[in-house]
Amino acid sequence: MDTASNGTPDNPVVVRVRRAGEVESVHRGAWCLVDGAGTVLDGAGRWDHPVWVRSSIKSIQALPLVETGAADRFGFSGAELALALASHSGEPCHTETVCATLARLGLSVDDLRCGAHPPNDSGARFALRSGGGRPNALHNNCSGKHAGFLALALHLGVATDRYLDPDSEGQRLARSALAELTDTPVEALAPGVDGCSAPTYRVPLRGLATAFARITTPNRLEAKRAACFERLTAAARANPVLVGGSRERIDTDLLRATGGRLFPKIGAEAVHAIGVCERDRGLAVKVDDGGARGLHALVIGLLERLGLLESDAERGALAHWRDPVLRNHAGLEVGRVEAVLA
Repeated sequence: MDTASNGTPDNPVVVRVRRAGEVESVHRGAWCLVDGAGTVLDGAGRWDHPVWVRSSIKSIQALPLVETGAADRFGFSGAELALALASHSGEPCHTETVCATLARLGLSVDDLRCGAHPPNDSGARFALRSGGGRPNALHNNCSGKHAGFLALALHLGVATDRYLDPDSEGQRLARSALAELTDTPVEALAPGVDGCSAPTYRVPLRGLATAFARITTPNRLEAKRAACFERLTAAARANPVLVGGSRERIDTDLLRATGGRLFPKIGAEAVHAIGVCERDRGLAVKVDDGGARGLHALVIGLLERLGLLESDAERGALAHWRDPVLRNHAGLEVGRVEAVLA
C-alpha cells in the first residue's frame, strides 16, 4: 500500500520510544541518501513522495542574494550570509546582526514581514521578558533570511512591500533554483505559505537530498553558481552559532562537530537535509508526525550508520542527540528514544 487513507505515505517505523524496555510510541517516516546525479544509494520509506521542505531550503533561497550580486553590492559579511540561511534562536548575536543589516539597507524592523515570536532560546526569552521587552520581528528565527530577501528586492528594483510575493522577481529566482537543484519541474512547485510568510514548496525527499549533494559538492554546477554555494557553506562553517544558536541546536552542533564538513539545515515539521562537502552525498529525512523528538535521534543514527561521522570525537560531540534519555519531572530516567536503522 503506497498511501494511507489520510493521504500521507505509508512509511515504515523509523524511531521507537521505549519505557521500561517496552515500546510505548513509534514515529514513522522516510529518508534517502543520494549522490549529485540523484541516484538513491540507501533509504527507507517513500522518498519519492513530495513533502513541504520548509526552512530546509534556506541555502537555496539565499542563493539569488549572492548570485545576482546583491550581497556584494550591500556588503554582506560572512555572518550576515550565515543568518540569511539560518533558523536562529533569537539571541542578541542574531537580532543585533540583522538589525545592523537592515540599517545599512536603509530599512528597519518594520520592513520585515516574517512576524514576531518570542526568542527560541530560553535565556534570550527570559532576558527579554525581565527587561520589559516584547518580541518583535528581529526575534523571528527567519529574520536573517528576510533581511536577505529585502536586500535582493532592493537590488532588483522590487518594492520592499512585495518581497514575499511568489511572483516577484526575487522569489521567482529562488523557485527556479529550487527546481533546477532538485530536478523538479518548476510548474510542479505550487507555493504554500511558510510560518514566516515566505513561499514554501513540496519536493520529493530524493530531490531535496540531491540538491544538498550538489550544494556541498558543486562540481556538477556552472562555475558561478558553484562559487556562490561555496561562499554560503563557508559562511555557515565559520558561524555555526548564527545558523542555529548557542544552546541545544542540532545544526549548530553538526557544524561544530564536523568542522563544517556536514552542511545541515533543519525545517519545521521534522524535515532535515544534510550535504557532505566534497563527498557527493546528500541526506534528506522526514518524520511523518512532524515531531523533533523522533527526527533528532533518526538523523544522528543515520549519520553513524552511513559512515558520515568520521571520528570518535565527532560521535561523542553529538551523542546526546542520539538515543536521548527521557526523564520525568523528578529527574528520573523513564525511557529512551531510539532510531530504527535496519
